[in-house]
Amino acid sequence: MLMRQYYLECLSQASYLVADEGTGRAIIVDPRRDPGELLAECAALGLTVEGVINTHFHADFVAGHLEVAAATGAWIGYGRRADTEYPVRRLAEGETIALGDVTLTVLETPGHTPESISIVVRERAADPVPYGVLTGDTLFVGDVGRPDLLSSVGVTAQELGGMLYRSIRRLMELPDEVRVFPGHGAGSSCGKSLSAERQSTIGAQRRDNYACAPMGEREFVALVTEGQKAAPGYFAFAAALNKRQRPLFGAAPVPTLEWADAQAARAAGATVLDARDADAFAAGHLPGAVNVPLEGRFAETAGTVLSPDTPLLLVVPPGRADEAVARLARVGFDTLRGVLGPQVPAGEWVGVPRVEAAELRAALAGEAPPRVLDVRNPGEREGGAYLPEAVHIPLAELPARLAEVPADRPLVVHCAGGYRSSVAASLLRRAGVAVPVSDLRGGYAAWAAPQPTA
Repeated sequence: MLMRQYYLECLSQASYLVADEGTGRAIIVDPRRDPGELLAECAALGLTVEGVINTHFHADFVAGHLEVAAATGAWIGYGRRADTEYPVRRLAEGETIALGDVTLTVLETPGHTPESISIVVRERAADPVPYGVLTGDTLFVGDVGRPDLLSSVGVTAQELGGMLYRSIRRLMELPDEVRVFPGHGAGSSCGKSLSAERQSTIGAQRRDNYACAPMGEREFVALVTEGQKAAPGYFAFAAALNKRQRPLFGAAPVPTLEWADAQAARAAGATVLDARDADAFAAGHLPGAVNVPLEGRFAETAGTVLSPDTPLLLVVPPGRADEAVARLARVGFDTLRGVLGPQVPAGEWVGVPRVEAAELRAALAGEAPPRVLDVRNPGEREGGAYLPEAVHIPLAELPARLAEVPADRPLVVHCAGGYRSSVAASLLRRAGVAVPVSDLRGGYAAWAAPQPTA
């Protein structure tokens, strides 16, 4: 048997390849939208991809099922409750897919979504103990999938939480030795306390995962819904896009625009998305640009503060345009009008301040202290880890709560390390906040660091 995990750090997302080496028949599970690396490896290994399975309708990324099917002729599989615009193979409880000696068996494990499935993998059909289970977003290492993402379409967290409770108990019936291969790791917004470990065992999760401990359904639902951070704004859009017959990745190449064409795109309503680092952005950028640095959770953050239907003009670090375009496509941003070329007149750039921790301390102790906005998630403020006078609005909630931002004094924005604060400050300036806006370089970590002694 050949089984490989393909992990995408910037989205904390795992795709899988399962194949029978004797027959060369393969299944791909939860591919990302740009599956070129995975397909190239299949070709190099002489594998025939017969099917591509999504464990559920993903909300945090656009899956590559259509791309894989177009490239290989594979069928597309979902749990039987899935409803799509394209033809699918509906996979029901107990269905077995034989690749040769290697077999895959479907378990219906709803809860994160109604159509969620897990896939039990055996090296040989008769093996009493399976090799592993691909759990999608039902069971993570250290956590379970959140059941509160579908309230916008009429399914309550209580309803899904009850389903999830039963699904987790079902998975806990598997033998301790069975390996657990989840759909996400630490950093994903699909749960609240995912481990950085990329695989585990049923036994380890039974022992260590808070949500797998013996408890009643009501306690379970309360526990797994408590403390979930706000979901990025693009989640509902991406989940809906995964049900649709959408354009394939790379079908419409993104052009590089000369300055005159870029100006025309801006005049027509395009938003400038500047993917350079925060310091480069502060030194000079186009007025009204939103800064989401390419280093870090670029696509997820862009999807948090921008709407997927917003026309975009990209400014990127040299040589990284293709990367930026691919990463945006992974979350369904297909409205790119172009990448800005290097010939921008010098007089078009504007600079903005970034504040050092010592400067902020001095300003807060002065006669006219600035306002402070904390855009971290609630869990980052536990144990008193916050500036006492700071207004708290998590970044994921900021676009909808702009009216709550104080505008009576100059404003300093901070996060944990200085990434999200630059994003938030640029968003506030674009929104026309009526006071000067700066952000804290180094974030709360710089603020909390030991101060030099005289």
